[in-house]
Amino acid sequence: MASLMEDFMSVLEAENGEYQRLTELSQKKRQIIIDGDIPALEAITDEEQVVASRLKNLENKRTEVIGDMSIVLSKAPEELTVTNMIAFLNKQPQEQRKLKELRDTLRDTLQKMADINGQNEALLQHAMEMVEFDLTLFRSMRQAPTTANYDSRANNTGDLLGNSGFDTKQ
Repeated sequence: MASLMEDFMSVLEAENGEYQRLTELSQKKRQIIIDGDIPALEAITDEEQVVASRLKNLENKRTEVIGDMSIVLSKAPEELTVTNMIAFLNKQPQEQRKLKELRDTLRDTLQKMADINGQNEALLQHAMEMVEFDLTLFRSMRQAPTTANYDSRANNTGDLLGNSGFDTKQ
């Protein structure tokens, strides 16, 4: 059981390292979004995909270790949460303290990453709104105002003036 717990803690440490790397990338991404640097955004997204792939592998390893622990402890894998494992280690205070520290560190890292990603999401939303505003502005600049032409029933026909700046039909 001790080696399984060591494996579990080493996987958690590795996951925390990868999440810290994602947090660093998210911080870099914030400035890239502000600068509007699309090629750099693509490059950083590729880096994030590599980290996400490593995280998926670590998650699979963690699931495997928890499965092995559930067999040894005769517990369902769903019961083996980090908080429950801390409680199981009440007779091993050193491992219990280390697991608590790992849990708190991982929680802090994930909270920091979530905060930065929330800010990046807001920045991207504002950037999309600016693009929409610019497109609307460009469309309205190309569209000429309607004329004051009326049909026989005094309804506005809605005819547009020519949309070129120079009318050659004089």
